Amino acid sequence: MGKKIAVVTGASSGMGREFLRQLDAAEKLEEIWAIARHPETLEELRPGLRAELRRIPLDLTEAESGKIYAGILEEEKPEVAVLVNAAGYGVFGAFAERDLENQLGIIDLNDKALVRMTALTLPYLARGSRVYQMGSLSSFQPVPYINVYGASKAFVLSFSRALNTELKPRGIRVMAVCPGWVRTDFFQRAVSDDTILYYNRWYTPDQVVTRALRDMNRGKDVSVCGLPVRLQVLMVKLLPHRLVMRIWCTQQKQPRRE
Repeated sequence: MGKKIAVVTGASSGMGREFLRQLDAAEKLEEIWAIARHPETLEELRPGLRAELRRIPLDLTEAESGKIYAGILEEEKPEVAVLVNAAGYGVFGAFAERDLENQLGIIDLNDKALVRMTALTLPYLARGSRVYQMGSLSSFQPVPYINVYGASKAFVLSFSRALNTELKPRGIRVMAVCPGWVRTDFFQRAVSDDTILYYNRWYTPDQVVTRALRDMNRGKDVSVCGLPVRLQVLMVKLLPHRLVMRIWCTQQKQPRRE
């Protein structure tokens, strides 16, 4: 194996950017590979980093990007100590009123790209390596008016927990990070109208990542930041999903069918 590195997707903003910052402080890394469509914004982070920053401009929704990434791995043969799949987006609104290609793009990035990045990186993960997969509070319940996004994050949760069990004999840990509302640039793309009105509690990327790193060290396969959000997850598990969706629609002042 070559250099000891971390790989972070969606690294130019939001959760990916915060993971990059905190991993640099917490881990003894030689390099951090920052993958983003617009990596030029990462330059402002470089002066404060301990590890070398390698910017890799890729659009992960394109299969060709996977080939490029695989080629870099084959050439460098690094030891990937940490993989963070933080790239993702969502769109708020009624499914029937949203552009189909945009909705399919959510699946391409949140799910297909995440699986591709995980599979391509896996041969370079050694015992003790850790994988953080960005899920959501939406992973635990059907979410009308955030339909495809919620379903894509349910996939992330199921995939990550099952993969964690598969990789335990190899000493590799996988954890789904499932926060509630987090103040990031996510909403600049997700929100185009007033479909979603009710945001009960906000967290910061720093809070979510700090909790995620701690939960990984405690051996958990799911990280949920904030006691109120963890209580909500518990209630969602106990209540019928029909009731959960009814409550959600009432909060958002949206019509529902019984």
